[in-house]
Order: sequence, then C-alpha cells, then structure tokens
Amino acid sequence: MGTVRVGISGWRYRPWRGEFYPPGLVQRRELEYAAQRFSTIELNGSFYSLQRPESYRQWAEQTPEGFVFGVKGSRFITHLKSLGDVDQGLANFWASGVLALGPRLGPVLWQLPARHRYDREQLRDFLSRLPRTTAAALDVARGHDDRVADRTWLQIDADRPLEHVLEVRHHDSFAGNLEFLELLREQRVGVVVADSAGLWPFFDAVTSPVVYVRLHGDSELYVSGYSDEALQTWAGRVERWREEADVYVYLDNDVKVRAPYDAARLAGLLGVDVPPP
Repeated sequence: MGTVRVGISGWRYRPWRGEFYPPGLVQRRELEYAAQRFSTIELNGSFYSLQRPESYRQWAEQTPEGFVFGVKGSRFITHLKSLGDVDQGLANFWASGVLALGPRLGPVLWQLPARHRYDREQLRDFLSRLPRTTAAALDVARGHDDRVADRTWLQIDADRPLEHVLEVRHHDSFAGNLEFLELLREQRVGVVVADSAGLWPFFDAVTSPVVYVRLHGDSELYVSGYSDEALQTWAGRVERWREEADVYVYLDNDVKVRAPYDAARLAGLLGVDVPPP
C-alpha cells in the first residue's frame, strides 16, 4: 500500500488570517502552523518566478521531519517556452534552490496552459529531459546562466529519486487520449487528477509511482467547498489508487477558506493522522 498525504495548495492567503490562522499569528509563522496540521503543501511561488535558495532553506527549516512539499515547475518552461528549447530554463530552475529542500522535496508538478495541445513528440522530448534523481538534477543545475549566477544552490545532501507529474488543460486534445496516458507510463510520469468543475480533462489513471490530485472546487473553480458525500467519493478513489502508488492530494479551493477545512476532513476520512485545524 502506498503512502497517502493530504494538504493544501499554497498557504499565504489573506482571507485565511484570523479564520484558519489564529488571530495575531504573524505571517512568517503561517507555514509552520499549516505544516503542523498537514503532511504536505504545494509550493506555488516557484511557478511564477525563480525563488531564492534562502527561501527554500527557510521553508525546509519551518516544517517538521517527514513533511514533503509538492513543487510547481516554472511557467517560463511550460507557458512561455511551451516546452520547446527548455534546457536553459530547466538548468536555472534546478539551480535556483529547489534542491535545498533536501528530504522535503516531493513530486514536481508541470502544468500546461489550456491552449497547449497534445503533441506526442514534443511532449516525449520534454519528459525525457526531466532529471529522475537529485544527483541528475544537480548536473542539470550546473548548466545555469547568469540570470541566477549570484543566487544558486548547487549541492545535495543525498541522491534521492525524483518524481514528476503533468497537469494538462486542453480538453479536446487530451480528454480520453489513451496514447497520452501510454506516453506518461513509458516516461514514468504521473498524470494529475484535476477536479475542475468540468472545465479541464479529468483522468482516473495510475501512470507512475505517484498519483497527484488537485481539487480545485467541486462545482465552482477555486470557490466551492466539498460536501461530505463528495469527500467520501474522493476518499474511495484515493484508497483504490494507493494500492498501486503513493497519493498526494492538494485542496486548491482557497477563495472562501474552504481548502484547509476540506483537507482536514478528507484526511480524517482516510485516517491520515493530523491535528484538526
């Protein structure tokens, strides 16, 4: 049976202050507070811009032993470069400090924009370039350019496996595409199970040792919460997936402070041992 982790997507949200976070809790302690309640959190800042090594080190220090981050890959690679000519972008991403997370580095999420159509050869080429160990990632990082020359992290504490997952959003070219799923199995990359109120493709497949689930909202994207019945359905799916893989579930319905409470309820249904928020 695989390991199950349930957590939240991001942790810095103004509406959560005084609601999920206790009144008076200083912002710099929000991650520490959330990490005491969940065994994983999805790190989103790495998607929008290259973070600094000192940030990754601080995040690792603020979380307990055994905690794991899901890390979102750079949109420069997925959205701006559209998976083409990505070697320099990958080198800068890995050099920027991701490896400073050490044992807290979990799956790396690569999210394609809704305009990105399925292209077998392009996708295979990109996936084949992803490092599958931290030592391989360090080798890639050494090819960084001057954009990160003064803020790099070029060391690892141990050589560990790296898992990658892919979230796709172009409905017509990905939904029901069995060739796409076979390509992911060939490349040992997980397909993201995204609950998006029907907006993006939905997959129920295990294509790697990791199943990565993003719950964006049951009926309204990023806003709606999950009923007891809906969470029971998701718990049943997770129990089935864990027979083949480790499962990471992130609640991303953050707008109305639903995510931390829904995550805690789902964790309870699955018997994941976390204190209640």
